[in-house]
Amino acid sequence: MIIGPVERRLREEIDKYGTICLALLDFENLPPKKAGMIAHSAEECGVSGILIGGSTAADQLELTSVIEAVKESVKLPVILFPGNPFTISPKADAILFSSLLNSDNPYFISQAQALGALSVKKYGLEAIPMGYIVVGDGGAIGFIGRARGIPPSKPNLAAMYALAAQYMGMRFVYLEAGSGVTSHISPSVISAVRKVFNGVLIAGGGIKQVNEAVEVAKAGADIIVLGTLFEEENFEPKLNEIIKNIRKCK
Repeated sequence: MIIGPVERRLREEIDKYGTICLALLDFENLPPKKAGMIAHSAEECGVSGILIGGSTAADQLELTSVIEAVKESVKLPVILFPGNPFTISPKADAILFSSLLNSDNPYFISQAQALGALSVKKYGLEAIPMGYIVVGDGGAIGFIGRARGIPPSKPNLAAMYALAAQYMGMRFVYLEAGSGVTSHISPSVISAVRKVFNGVLIAGGGIKQVNEAVEVAKAGADIIVLGTLFEEENFEPKLNEIIKNIRKCK
């Protein structure tokens, strides 16, 4: 198992704190200067890394400008969370090289990955193998990725996919509720996955409040991804509280 420096750093942070937080910035909706400011504030609050993503855009120049602005503002790892193989930039430190396991379209399971693989190698990006599982509606990614969302009332189905990811060699699993959703991943789904999956477990989508983040951490998530929170003008006090409280959960 070859683990690169970014993944090693994340694992060390998890070992230290129990549950950590990553900030997800949507480069489609953020000018570079604003992205850099948000990333700097998030670093000051204690996030462990910056994810740069987007569900629909394919503007590599825009993506690269955002990454450059973020890297000028923080010392944290900047990790790509791409929505398609065209949103890959050599300026990032690593990429969540993911397969949308419960998509009905093979393109999102392995074909997009094949299209992007040579670029990842050419750019020297650290690839972190990850199973991506949409739970419930899934928001934009559920629609774009044609995901057959796992019913929140059927946590064993999520566990089944997560265990398959592990057996296929994926060291990370991301449980995605989606952007713009009304509720986060339920603790029952997270705990069911945690019982069978031995890798790094990420939960994202719909987490906006301190109590929600604590629920997710207590259920067994190693990493909580926050995105919608950064649309608020003064997100820092809430982010501080979230990070402080999730570190008490394990």
